[in-house]
Amino acid sequence: MTEFFHHTFNTLSHGVLGYIVPFLFVLTIVVFFHELGHFLVARWAGVKVLTFSLGFGPELIGFNDRHNTRWKISAIPLGGYVKFFGDDSEASTPSSEALARMTAEEREGSFHHKKVGPRAAIVAAGPVANFILAVIIFAGMALYFGKPNTTPRVDAVQEDSVAAAAGFKVGDIVTAIDGHEIASFADMQRIVSVNAGSELTFQLKRGGQDITLKAAPALKEVKDLFGNSHRIGVLGIQYNAKPDESRSVPVGFFEAVKIGFEQVWFIIATTFKFVASIFVGSGSAGDVRGVIGIAQLSGQAASLGFQFIVQLCATLSVSIGLLNLFPVPLLDGGHLLFYAVEAVRGRPLSERAQEMGFRIGLSLVLMLMVFATYNDILHLARS
Repeated sequence: MTEFFHHTFNTLSHGVLGYIVPFLFVLTIVVFFHELGHFLVARWAGVKVLTFSLGFGPELIGFNDRHNTRWKISAIPLGGYVKFFGDDSEASTPSSEALARMTAEEREGSFHHKKVGPRAAIVAAGPVANFILAVIIFAGMALYFGKPNTTPRVDAVQEDSVAAAAGFKVGDIVTAIDGHEIASFADMQRIVSVNAGSELTFQLKRGGQDITLKAAPALKEVKDLFGNSHRIGVLGIQYNAKPDESRSVPVGFFEAVKIGFEQVWFIIATTFKFVASIFVGSGSAGDVRGVIGIAQLSGQAASLGFQFIVQLCATLSVSIGLLNLFPVPLLDGGHLLFYAVEAVRGRPLSERAQEMGFRIGLSLVLMLMVFATYNDILHLARS
């Protein structure tokens, strides 16, 4: 046990600056755009914004804009918030006493005096901004680097593999998986890696003929360049690029935007599949990562180059946007759930009911953070 803690401490302390700077870079961009979504729609809806904060806790530096909104950077850089006129806290909980004392003019700029529609739009704007940021990043990368052009060809089939059992042969070219067009070997790898144990339908070209095969990728633990273990799906086939085969091809603006949306949707669909797999027992909750894990990934991505840390930024933006839409009180999705109930009932839930909901939500979020941190420590100890 002593060796375990000693090893973990050494892993955490080793290269910590190499983790912290990239982590703060990624997190700041993602959080800024999330809160900017709330901020812009709130301004559009006529809500007075009191504070725009990156981080929590004591203010480090800040300024007031011409609308008297306080823009600031706070001491604890793990998130951020936008505080509206009428909010009792950073979580946008209302104070009934303060709301009751407002004048008619003040109510015009109060978040909680707006109708359900504008309030829901303001809350949903944060996650939507995260998705838009990711689309922009993925589309920009496609414009700059092009898209992969590695032919989805089978150049080798491992013995006793899933691919061998399913009937794959050298020379096969995969054209589609479950109806989704496959344009490159990377496209095939991406789908196969997140579908361990799920039967997939492969459309192939074999000697000019159309062939259909079914195979369920096997779950295999592999290590990346940094020694991190990942459990992914594998078929047991290989691709060897020929010297005259281009690694990427240029794309136009509209195709790049299409690629951006496809990448975002793939991450969303994969996330839902992962969550579902945990509930049915086919996935591992040990793969849930927290702040330490994200910091580690940020440092590793930064060591590979700016392209990779920007790509991580896009992926994390989608994940945070999606997480915030979960119907858990305290998160944006919890607020939207309350507004949906209010729209159906014709009146909001009682202040006590909302307070209880936020307490439950806070408990769930804290438990998830503790669990994810525990997983991070175990991952670090094994690395």
